[in-house]
Amino acid sequence: MGLRHAGRELALKALYQRDIRGNLAAPDLALLFEVMPADERSRLFALRLIDGVQRETELFDREIAATLEHWSLSRLSRVDHNILRLAVCELLRMAEIPTRVTIDEAIELAKAYGDRDSAKFVNGVLDKLAQRLGVRDKGEAADADKTGQP
Repeated sequence: MGLRHAGRELALKALYQRDIRGNLAAPDLALLFEVMPADERSRLFALRLIDGVQRETELFDREIAATLEHWSLSRLSRVDHNILRLAVCELLRMAEIPTRVTIDEAIELAKAYGDRDSAKFVNGVLDKLAQRLGVRDKGEAADADKTGQP
């Protein structure tokens, strides 16, 4: 499992806990990190995601809501909702992560933690959202430079 993937899993679990408890205090995060040991770099990436989502939840939720068709935020499962929030944070605030990586990782989280339709749902929403935000090709040029592909 990659370092960022592990960080995304930790962040998802922390945000889910925040939804259940109503807040996410430092002791809660410390306990989560103790129960779910991870590489320091994974924890740092998780903290970056958690902080980003907590600071900009309203903005991210507006972007998600504007993308949903015939659906509302209140109908989303907590898992799917937080996967989408994490992905929007990456799409809007982490220029170094290609959009296709963000979407692929969100789909993997949905397969692991969502219900049987979550992966398809998350994929559809994020694909439309990335297009709407104009970040569909974010990171592709840098990724091509690394692989030597056009």
